Amino acid sequence: MLKASVNNKTFDILQNASETTLNGEPFVWDFAQAEDGKFSILYNNRSFNAEVLEADYANKSFVLKINNAVYTVGVKDRFDLLLDQLGMSNAASAKVNDLKAPMPGLVVDIKVAVGDAVKKGDTLLILEAMKMENVLKATGDGKVKSIKVAPKENVEKNKVMIEFE
Repeated sequence: MLKASVNNKTFDILQNASETTLNGEPFVWDFAQAEDGKFSILYNNRSFNAEVLEADYANKSFVLKINNAVYTVGVKDRFDLLLDQLGMSNAASAKVNDLKAPMPGLVVDIKVAVGDAVKKGDTLLILEAMKMENVLKATGDGKVKSIKVAPKENVEKNKVMIEFE
């Protein structure tokens, strides 16, 4: 079971091998990736164009643009729901994870040094991808253990760029 929050409205999603239900009702749709980050969706004989504007995989939150309307989506899986029930929902996000490249790109600038203490939301690095500069921020509190990249270095998706203690 998943719980999805879309612009502060909550949906229960149950998916098994034969069907998907949304709030207990059958949900039938089809989608295909048109290009990187863009999708074509068919639902109730209507076509929708969707684009992923922002993706924070660590916190399972996304900003989507569907037919020119912007939606903020948060998803909780069964483990997140169990942590919520146990009152431990913030335990997993207290420590920052290693910073990995979310996409291939060019390191423009590194805003931290080895030994720096960082807080959630602090700018760590600027990565240029698809002619856009992306500011990568800390997902939690931590201390910089090592920096694995240098300015003007090309990186592949998922390359560890900064390690934390």
